[in-house]
Amino acid sequence: MEARIYRPTKSAMTSGRGKTRAWVLEFVKPGVRRSADPLMGWTSIDDTSGQVRLEFDTQEQAVEYAQREGMTFRVEEARERKRLVKTYSENFSFDRKQPWTH
Repeated sequence: MEARIYRPTKSAMTSGRGKTRAWVLEFVKPGVRRSADPLMGWTSIDDTSGQVRLEFDTQEQAVEYAQREGMTFRVEEARERKRLVKTYSENFSFDRKQPWTH
């Protein structure tokens, strides 16, 4: 069974960084068959391992778990976000990057 270990990114809909500190292990199934129920039209799946998400405090714990269980895995390194630091006084500085529009 193949697994993917990564650190989730912040949702674009929120300003907080909640649920981005833990490392997540998800199972990857490339050829999963999905079928549609003929009566209701719901989509069903035979294997529910795609719904399992395991959370770990550190990357090392997630890697140890995957090795202990005999899984093949890949680690996706977390990209640190670029922080653009601005202050209110920069609006009035003489070396502004953009000229005033009014």
